[in-house]
Amino acid sequence: MARRENPEINAGSMADIAFLLLIFFLVTTTMDVDSGIPKKLAEKTEVEPPIVKEKNIFQVSINRNNQLLVENEVMELKDLKDAAIKFIDNGGGIGNPMPGKEAGAACDYCKGAKDPESSDHPNKAIISVESDRGTEYGTYVSVQNELLRAYTELRNRLCQEKYGMSFDELEKAFIDGARKDESLRKKVEDIKTSYPQIISDTDPTNVK
Repeated sequence: MARRENPEINAGSMADIAFLLLIFFLVTTTMDVDSGIPKKLAEKTEVEPPIVKEKNIFQVSINRNNQLLVENEVMELKDLKDAAIKFIDNGGGIGNPMPGKEAGAACDYCKGAKDPESSDHPNKAIISVESDRGTEYGTYVSVQNELLRAYTELRNRLCQEKYGMSFDELEKAFIDGARKDESLRKKVEDIKTSYPQIISDTDPTNVK
């Protein structure tokens, strides 16, 4: 009786199919991107930093118990945004030279109290954030969010007054237009220059 041989299965095309499926899933799968706090890290430089007046620094500290101290006084998180706005928008003196101007001038768009003991100008107002090594990350992020909300509110207000729309709307129109509209670009830069985000983070220490 003749020996029967098992039929062979041609698996040569299986590898091609698997490879095509792999490419398909790589192309169609979406990757989750964690959102964070937008920050531009300072570049290393040998230039000696300029002397900053103490009144132009808004000191924010978070201790190991997640308590918020602003200018060495305990403050609730819900009050931080308004306190930051009051400091940034004070307009109590002369600012740094701005584009198109040779010398510094007083802030003619600030709505603050013009307290001579507080910040001179939005482009001189520095918010310094200090945290403890034991500070919870969630608390730190919440503080940063409130500070960014302060800048957002000020920019939206000024943009509404000058261009009849919020800064969020202006920036969205600029981005949706592929950043090609030069008139929108100048408006965006104008608002950002008027209220620059100057937030300085110090290395975590032991904050009591």
